[in-house]
Amino acid sequence: MITLPKSTHMKALLTFLVATGLAFSLQAQEVQQVPLIEVQGYSVKSVSPDEAVFYINLEEKSMKVTDATKMLNTKTENLANQLKKSKIRDYKLVADNYSVTINRIYRSGVSRDSGYVARQSLQIITKTTNEDLQKISDAIQDAGDMSFNLSFRVSEATTKSMENTLMREALLDAQSKANLIAETLGIRTIRVFHVSLDQPASPLPVMRMMADGAQAESAKMMIAPDGQKIEKRVYVKFTY
Repeated sequence: MITLPKSTHMKALLTFLVATGLAFSLQAQEVQQVPLIEVQGYSVKSVSPDEAVFYINLEEKSMKVTDATKMLNTKTENLANQLKKSKIRDYKLVADNYSVTINRIYRSGVSRDSGYVARQSLQIITKTTNEDLQKISDAIQDAGDMSFNLSFRVSEATTKSMENTLMREALLDAQSKANLIAETLGIRTIRVFHVSLDQPASPLPVMRMMADGAQAESAKMMIAPDGQKIEKRVYVKFTY
């Protein structure tokens, strides 16, 4: 095997970097020399939320890890059993973000360890049209010392089903704007040079209410979520 001197390696590397830089420079100059019409295409659809999500955050503290996790698991099991006992239909209980950390307490600028903290996030997902939403709220409070947030959102399945329609309408909007510019400026023909897309943004929950498990009685919920907007933006460059 022949080993090249270090100077030869350095020369080869420098030659490669110079060649690469020249290639990028020529490409950039070529793009700058191309006459362009740049437009943004936009489309939007209004849709009613079809998914209701109860968010519950559980936390238990104890001097032993096993005790903290046991109390946390007991709370989750109590909630699952209470939901079944209430004969609630068409829901999904999701448990995630399970963690156990040291319970560190700060007093007068000094920290000390005082046992452990076990945490877990729960979600109860169902349809907005579910007639048992009030039963779910009651079951959460009957299961123990729990508070929750209720949000309404557009489901992922509904969002995906609208993706192609929104994309098509955004592209047609861009084409229409480019044609108007070309016609106004007396440009006979245009063609697509480059297309880029915005990252799809998930619609934000439109309504959120909170309930505390310490309430003596469960107030009846008034449910009237507003519609949400799903948007799509495209950026198109036309050349002529």
